[in-house]
Amino acid sequence: MKKLSVLLLSLMVLNSCQKKDEIISNSKKSKTDYTKFVNPFIGTSKMGHVFPGATAPFGMVQLSPQTNFEVMFSEDGRYNAETYEYCAGYQHKDSTIIGFAHTNFSGTGHSDLGDFLVMPTTGKLILDPIQTQEGDKGFYSTFSHNKEEASPGYYKVDLDTYKIKAELTASERVGFHQYTFPKSENAHIILDMVYNVYHHDNKNVWTFLRVENDSTITGYRQTKGWARDKKVFFAAKFSKPFKSYGHKKYEKVKYDGFYRRFKQDENFPEMAGKDLRAYFNFDTEENEKIQIKFALSNVSSAGAMKNLEVEIPHWNFDKTHKETNEKWNEELSKIEVEMLTKEQKETFYTAMYHTNLSPIVYEDVDGKYRGLDQNIHTSEGFTNYTIFSLWDTYRALHPLFNITQPNRNNDMIKSMLAHHDQSVHNMLPIWSHYANENWCMIGYHATSVIADAMAKNIGDFNHERALKASVNTASVRYFDGLGDYIDKGYVPDDKSHSSVSKTLEYAYNDWCIAQMAAQVGEVSVEENFSKRSEYYNNVYDSSIGFMRPKLSDGNFREKFDPMDTHGQGFIEGNAWNYGLYVPQNIEKMIMMMGGKEKFSQQLDSLFTMEIEDKYIANHEDITRDGIIGNYVHGNEPGHHIPYLYNWTGYPEKTQSRVRMIMDTMYASNVEGLCGNDDAGQMSAWYIFSSLGFYPVTPGSPNYALGSPLVKEATIHLENGKTLSIKAKNQSKDNIFVKRVIINGKELNGTLLHHNNIINGGEIVFEMSNEHKK
Repeated sequence: MKKLSVLLLSLMVLNSCQKKDEIISNSKKSKTDYTKFVNPFIGTSKMGHVFPGATAPFGMVQLSPQTNFEVMFSEDGRYNAETYEYCAGYQHKDSTIIGFAHTNFSGTGHSDLGDFLVMPTTGKLILDPIQTQEGDKGFYSTFSHNKEEASPGYYKVDLDTYKIKAELTASERVGFHQYTFPKSENAHIILDMVYNVYHHDNKNVWTFLRVENDSTITGYRQTKGWARDKKVFFAAKFSKPFKSYGHKKYEKVKYDGFYRRFKQDENFPEMAGKDLRAYFNFDTEENEKIQIKFALSNVSSAGAMKNLEVEIPHWNFDKTHKETNEKWNEELSKIEVEMLTKEQKETFYTAMYHTNLSPIVYEDVDGKYRGLDQNIHTSEGFTNYTIFSLWDTYRALHPLFNITQPNRNNDMIKSMLAHHDQSVHNMLPIWSHYANENWCMIGYHATSVIADAMAKNIGDFNHERALKASVNTASVRYFDGLGDYIDKGYVPDDKSHSSVSKTLEYAYNDWCIAQMAAQVGEVSVEENFSKRSEYYNNVYDSSIGFMRPKLSDGNFREKFDPMDTHGQGFIEGNAWNYGLYVPQNIEKMIMMMGGKEKFSQQLDSLFTMEIEDKYIANHEDITRDGIIGNYVHGNEPGHHIPYLYNWTGYPEKTQSRVRMIMDTMYASNVEGLCGNDDAGQMSAWYIFSSLGFYPVTPGSPNYALGSPLVKEATIHLENGKTLSIKAKNQSKDNIFVKRVIINGKELNGTLLHHNNIINGGEIVFEMSNEHKK
């Protein structure tokens, strides 16, 4: 009966491919292997915060090496700044590996996850990762990058300390380990349930593990971190029975009921506690392989077992690797490009790879998922997703999905609407992951994602429901200065931090809601939010020419430095950068700031002036690596700025700046990201800009033209149509666009409509080394 139920479940999953869009689409498979142009190590050094491990497109499992264990707080309670380097658990500078975790963020500037660390070892059993309580070496292994490989869906490294070869691959919900051991009577596989990314002493709430038989374990962990109530369940099968097992607890147990009658630390099939590490012992022959299939679920260990049995019912590691590689090639081949150099092509396809890592599928194969209310729901008519880094990704990642992943983006919006319905605040997600709202950053940018999809006729989500959810979100007075914003027309700086940034972003979000209301015919809502969308005027100080924090009494704050990125009313930016954020009405912003000529000169100054170190010293998210003059490309608020020249009558300056940024801020090496990739936003900017256009105003059907880096590009659209982009006379020096021809007709102006993309056809950029007079 069990085999029959699994078979029926498998058929159910396979027959629901329209709903479960993580299954390979039915478009033609590319003959070219685009995965060979992807280098997952790009951005793994310094600020990129990406991981090199194995994962499927948008997969729930990110099985990746962890190279250090930095706790969040020092013994005196102060924040440990070195934690920031390990947002993805991996730094390329390291030469140690402490294990392979099954969950990792990609590119974030704060972190969580790192669930279920697995480490194979030999010799004396050691259960501390870095250093034992006696001061001896922990169970980490040294490794060399010369013996490390990574490609989409695959990772391999030699663990030199133990002479073990580790190989990893993954399906959407299952991590597949393969370890090649030396001959040993003391081989171990450690399951570290203490380890977390951004670990602190109280992060683990509870861990639980059952040994179901001599080769199967199940369990879960509950943590309180960035997500304050995160539960992850697992089921794991070993290819070989373990000969013995046990665990060690790392907390003082004050009360254990009548479990105290058992010797629980060895060969006892239940393990429970706040912090524990388990181990499983084996005898191995020379070059013997031990495999582990490790499945995740946010619902239950039974759900994890279903995921395992459906997705990887076999023990053929190479088969899973091949299938996941094909899934990656399917995603990567949606945009086929030819670039000027091999390095540019690697940068482009690695950017494509990074944009397909998250949001992640967040439901079991049967459609069950844990909701924001912590209840178990079943998705109806959509696949549920999580990891919505919306302050970052509304800018370019979700607009990119409206071209390359419209069906997925439709499901993501439905996931956001489900979040709203499960929210006790009646709010759309702000920054959410793993059935938790973490409230990071500012604004309510789910409204932008929804408005952009509506403007571009994406999906079948209910527009009236989406508008209501957006209005509800924008009406929660206790959220982040929103009540004062509604009453006064701005966020007062003496009542709320980052007051100018909040005012500017709320105003843009309100414009997005007005666009939705116009589409569904809600006139009064449109009028109200159109009025609110102009509140940016209230924080502009015409006497100094900058956006400036305003106090509750209506006066501008006296002490103000437009260069400083800290404590000046802006979040992760200064007035020079963040003050140019009025995407909903760029023409009016330019006139307000002195007109086209003066604004163009201000942009020139931004890119050529120098910012002193003291002005960026208080922000770990802003470093020299991502700065050009005073322009900060390494953080999101300024990503639209190079394109603003188009509105001043100097499109050639946009073209020059965009090409310069692509050449200097991105590269095909480990330092190839100038800042956090921020869940794919930094990479999405590169993809759009390489193609020659960018969504300066999400929620509008228009894109601003730039200067393409591609020689040729072919976009295979989900509607079956194909868009060809050609850059005639493309070269390193020919960075200026003489004219743009769309399906044989010359384009007037510097805006490209979404229909020019989604209807297919041909766009030709005629390039030159001299700008158009």
